[in-house]
Amino acid sequence: MTYLISGIQQIGIGVPDVEAAWAFYRTAFGMDVPVFQDAAEAPLMTPYTGGTVHRRTATLALNLQGGSGFEIWQFTSRTPQGPAFDVQLGDLGLFAARIKTRDVAQAHRFFEKARPEALSPIAPNPAGTQHFFLTDPLGLTFDVVPGEAWFGNGRHPTGGPCGMLIGVSDVDRARTLYTDLLGYDEVVYDETGTFADFASLPGGHGRFRRVLLAHRAPRRGPFARLLGPSRLELVQALDRTPRTIFDGRFWGDLGFIHLCFDVQGMDALKQACEAAGFPFTVDSADSFDMGEAAGRFSYIEDPDGTLIEFVETHRMPVLKKLGWYLDLRKRPHGRPLPDWMLKALALNRVRS
Repeated sequence: MTYLISGIQQIGIGVPDVEAAWAFYRTAFGMDVPVFQDAAEAPLMTPYTGGTVHRRTATLALNLQGGSGFEIWQFTSRTPQGPAFDVQLGDLGLFAARIKTRDVAQAHRFFEKARPEALSPIAPNPAGTQHFFLTDPLGLTFDVVPGEAWFGNGRHPTGGPCGMLIGVSDVDRARTLYTDLLGYDEVVYDETGTFADFASLPGGHGRFRRVLLAHRAPRRGPFARLLGPSRLELVQALDRTPRTIFDGRFWGDLGFIHLCFDVQGMDALKQACEAAGFPFTVDSADSFDMGEAAGRFSYIEDPDGTLIEFVETHRMPVLKKLGWYLDLRKRPHGRPLPDWMLKALALNRVRS
């Protein structure tokens, strides 16, 4: 069996207060369907938490119009730390989550009413695509872009995440992971210079190489139609030495803590990662219980140390009140779940 990547499953976000953060993300991005809510220790993550087992609480939430989830993550055994410096565009790591919308202008008007002080103008990227940036109450950046595909309808002006802007020290070296292993094999643009659409971002007046990557082949797997296509933008600062966004901090501290891919065939993926020079640094090895969900998870680091997570889902709740759970280990490799089954998750929706 080879490995399959169904898409970006979720983006991990370290926050000081899960409930307050989730309330904001429900209102701002329509992330109102919980997949799991779990409080426990994180013993396998000690390589990234100072060698100490810490407790945490986490909520994985979706927008059923389609896209990835947010894993909203809070330390409960320590006070989460923010960066000790002002993060700038091109610093190494996960800088901005891409959020999809059907109508960029409509979404901009929505955020003008909600957070006008945290909004950039609409501007074209090097491909001519209109988009804008938004910051949340923690100062995290989101890139609102046109959506390529949709899973369901809804009233909210955005869907879920559809990719990430990642600061790298060397675009070509980073592509040995993002293109060769993760399948982002289409170059939408590869441009070098200064860019008007970056001007509103901290450090955005600098000179950059920016490469937007897509995947030519449609993703396959149980959640592929829900998660949808995604794009990664690799940004390399050319006129300064970038800093690592999580320098001196723990996984789980404030910010984007990981980029997680939903996979099938974890053993095959492990072999491919090792052969390419990206060995698993964390591996649950067997099914790991997340309270209402279970699966195998692993981590690798990109060439700059940015954490990439893989999850092979074994069990997930559909309708928790009736005890309806899916056992995904029984499904054929690559077969998508029926749309109606995933849309039933809406029965768990939490209203703001």
